Parts: sequence; C-alpha cells; structure tokens
Amino acid sequence: MLLGTLVYGFINSCILALVALGFNLTFGISGVANFAYGAIYIFSGFLTWILLNSLGLPYLLSVLISILCASCVGLAMYYLIIIRVKGLALSEVMATFGLGLAIMELFRYFDFVGFRYNLPVFFDGSVAIGDVYIDYQRLIIVLIAVGLTLWLYLFTHHTKIGLAFRAIAQDERTALTFGIDSDRIGALSMAFGAGLAAIAAIVILPLGTIAVEGGYEVLINALAVCIVGGLGSTVGILVASVLIGYAQTFTANYLEPHWMMLVSLIAIAVVLVVKPSGLFSHQKELEERI
Repeated sequence: MLLGTLVYGFINSCILALVALGFNLTFGISGVANFAYGAIYIFSGFLTWILLNSLGLPYLLSVLISILCASCVGLAMYYLIIIRVKGLALSEVMATFGLGLAIMELFRYFDFVGFRYNLPVFFDGSVAIGDVYIDYQRLIIVLIAVGLTLWLYLFTHHTKIGLAFRAIAQDERTALTFGIDSDRIGALSMAFGAGLAAIAAIVILPLGTIAVEGGYEVLINALAVCIVGGLGSTVGILVASVLIGYAQTFTANYLEPHWMMLVSLIAIAVVLVVKPSGLFSHQKELEERI
C-alpha cells in the first residue's frame, strides 16, 4: 500500500507539473494569468477526438493539428483581447476567464457530454515495480513531464526566442531598449502556454474521459501549483507539484478520492495567507509592497 502510494504520488506530481507548465510559462513571461487555460486543455482534447473519430485522420496528425490549433488560439487571444487590456490585471483575468467559460459551455451546448469521448492510449500494457503495476500511459506522462521541463530549460537558455523570453521576464524596460518587441514575445508566450496545455491534454486525457468539467479542475490545479510554488518560478512549480501531488494521493488512498480537489483549494488558501508570493517567487511580499 505504501509503495503504491509513493509511486502513484510521484506520477500524480508529474501530471500536476505537466498541467502547470504552460500556465506558469505564460505568466512568467507576459505577466498574464490565462484563466482560459483549462478551456484550452479541454478544447485540445475534444478537437483531437473530432479529428480522429469524425474526420478519420491518423492519430499523430490529429495530435499535431490540435497542438497547432491550441497555439493559434493562444496567439489570437493575445492580439484580440489581452493587448487591449494589457496591464490591467483584473481585466485580463475577467477577459480570459470569460472566454474560457464560453469555449467550455459551447462544447456543452453542442452536446459534448457523457462518457463516450476519450482518447486512445499511446501503448497498451503495464510494468511492475515490486507489487505495484503501472500502465505504460502513466510512464509516458512521467517521461514527457521530465522531457518538457528539460526542453524548456534548454529553450530559454540556448535559443534566441528563449533568451528574449527571459529578458522580458526579468526586465521589460531594459529588454525594450535592446529592440525586443514585448507584444510579440507576450503573444508567443501565450501561444507556447496554450501549446503546452494541448500536450498535457493529449497525454493525460487517455487516462479517463474528456469532460467539460475537467477544464475547471485543470485550471484549479494549475493555479494551486503556481500559487504554492510562486508564479513565474519553474523550480517552485516542480516543488509545489511534488507537495500537492503527494498530498492528493495520500488523501485519495487514506481518506476519500473526491476530497483530492480540496487539497488544491486548501493549498491556495494557506499560501495566500502565510506567504502570498509563493515558496520560490522573487516577487515582494504583500507587507513589503505596502
């Protein structure tokens, strides 16, 4: 029982990290809290299902189209909505959350409800660790979570666009003096964040069914991980994913599974009261700002 909890706690941590990477990337670079993040996650899952089952496209092509379309949605969001309210945090939150609601309820309106919507696993089968069996899909989630984290590090430290991302994130005014277009970088950060949400959806959703309500759960989990770890901090995201991931797994195994979401909500509340900037954020604490 304990070994299973430890193993599945680590897998759950990787799922949370994968879910939060895109949200954290967008906020860390553009300063925009994309509250349509969960909707883009669900949009990617449903679009992949439609391409596979209604249009009969090959799986790999469906996946690539879904990631590209999600990235385009993020790009369009920035140029059509965010750029008009940029710098007004409350307006950004309201605009993105409203758009997210519209996307998710649109799927509900067209009767995308029930248990028939699911994505195929990459590989069938499982592997045993001691007396604990883990299916290949969960192992793939772990590999992709680790791989994406390493890729993001290399991308932001060794590519021209990645270095521009870091420059804008660290000091936008100085970056502007070097000719970096903050709106272009902000739009790219939204596109990259949306693309990461799509990758997370395509990898995680085969574990269950695609449901509109899942978008809200993804948004809450992403918020919990980013708030606990510190918005904009990749190290914080990884640490918070482990803390919340194991807390959720222990809650599910030793209490009740339906209380798992409470762990995220409680984590948000506690951190906002005790350390509003998060565990690893470089932002000033509330009392320092006042």
